[in-house]
Amino acid sequence: MFHIPCVIFAGGKSSRMGEDKALLPFASYPTLIEYQYTRLSKIFQTVYISCKDSSIYNFQANFIEDAKDNNIYAPTVGFTTAFSKLKEDRFFALSVDSPFVNEDIITTLIEDDSENVDATIAKTDEGIQPLCGIYHRSLETKFQKMIQENNHKLGYLLKESQTTYSYFKDITHFLNMNHPHDYKKALSLINSLL
Repeated sequence: MFHIPCVIFAGGKSSRMGEDKALLPFASYPTLIEYQYTRLSKIFQTVYISCKDSSIYNFQANFIEDAKDNNIYAPTVGFTTAFSKLKEDRFFALSVDSPFVNEDIITTLIEDDSENVDATIAKTDEGIQPLCGIYHRSLETKFQKMIQENNHKLGYLLKESQTTYSYFKDITHFLNMNHPHDYKKALSLINSLL
């Protein structure tokens, strides 16, 4: 088991999906978020869920809620909140809608990570995967500044920081469920990828 904490990011609006993707049924679980939390808890010693409102979930978990008065639906908010709640200097971040990022990918990212970088992020031929990687506390003030400047582009942050990229040839494990057709595709891949 990995000692680095894992934070699942589930605080987005899911506007392209048309409904909260974290609450969609997945595999044999009533919700995608419960599936992600359960499977990642077998890999990581501690798993947290970054969200806006934990009351919408019907299971027990370690929740990190954004401030109630914060109406910004962006990962930058989740990152600043996570850093303020966690004691550790780094954590593994994964989007709730990436159910096929497996233990081999996570192991590679953790092995590629080092103390002298700000982040270690997955990269494929389709580009960087900013919500699949390790973020260090050295970025905390940058995240705070981004929120003040209303800049929520993680790619910009990573470009301006000491970032290591771990390259993965197989892009199927990085399927993001942004649209209804992505969700249907993910459901069709469950048996072959899980």
